[in-house]
Amino acid sequence: MDTLDIWFGNPDDEVVSEEAGEGIILKKDKDGKVIGIEKLYVAKTLGIKQPLPVEVVVA
Repeated sequence: MDTLDIWFGNPDDEVVSEEAGEGIILKKDKDGKVIGIEKLYVAKTLGIKQPLPVEVVVA
């Protein structure tokens, strides 16, 4: 996948995803609060030919 996900809350609380335009997806909880953002086509947008899988978890 060529995406970047940034979470401000628990990913398990996501109940709806809403496209905000330009390859940006807002991830919302049951109350409509944005708990994450997904950027599509990251490597293509930045001109990266071979993306490197990276996962960072902060507790």
